[in-house]
Amino acid sequence: MSLEIVLVYQSLLGIYGDQGNAMVLAKRAEWRDIDVRLTQVEPGDELPTDGDIFVIGGGEDGAQTSAVEALRADGNIYRAVDAGAVVFGVCAGYQILGNSFGVGSDDEPRQGLGLLDITSERGPERAVGEILTRWNGRTGDDAWLTGFENHSGYTRLGADAEPLATVEVGVGNGFDGTEGAVQGRVIGTYPHGPVLARNPALADHLLEMALGTELDRLESPEHDILRQQRLAAVRTS
Repeated sequence: MSLEIVLVYQSLLGIYGDQGNAMVLAKRAEWRDIDVRLTQVEPGDELPTDGDIFVIGGGEDGAQTSAVEALRADGNIYRAVDAGAVVFGVCAGYQILGNSFGVGSDDEPRQGLGLLDITSERGPERAVGEILTRWNGRTGDDAWLTGFENHSGYTRLGADAEPLATVEVGVGNGFDGTEGAVQGRVIGTYPHGPVLARNPALADHLLEMALGTELDRLESPEHDILRQQRLAAVRTS
């Protein structure tokens, strides 16, 4: 098996360390002896249409606007999705996958990529801190997702998108107790961390979607202990 992971516009959408999500995906694939190519694409470069997983991180308003304009002009992210690619967006990357998002103190709306049926706007207060959610449709310890949220945008889901998770601690999407969104092979979420380092089951889910096969579980006792400590800490915060 082989896999291409595409890190999108790190120079614009990389201020929160979300490039770590692409590194986590690559390493977890390598540990399973999967041939991995990690491709970093910057504005002005053409996105590959045959990438398997596209990873988009967080950034400020200006960078967010520049990124969505460049992605729309390039157009290859649409071709990649049509070809079956998985897209994973975090925070600003999550918002630009939607139909529209607000920027600046006046919450001026900007057109998004329209890959998720969501709209984002400035919320009543900034969401900052640890977040704990339960991954919808999952059971057991892997169903708990942890991370650190830092966003002023709140997100409403339309009819074609489903929430990724239900909030236990924190803000998430902000309007209805949900967090993130899923629409086909496109997934968006707010937490940093990087979120895939903190939630390996979610990383493996992306890999499985891209590869079209179920993967064997990787055993990591040290990571399991750290994960349990994080879960306990946010529950008592």
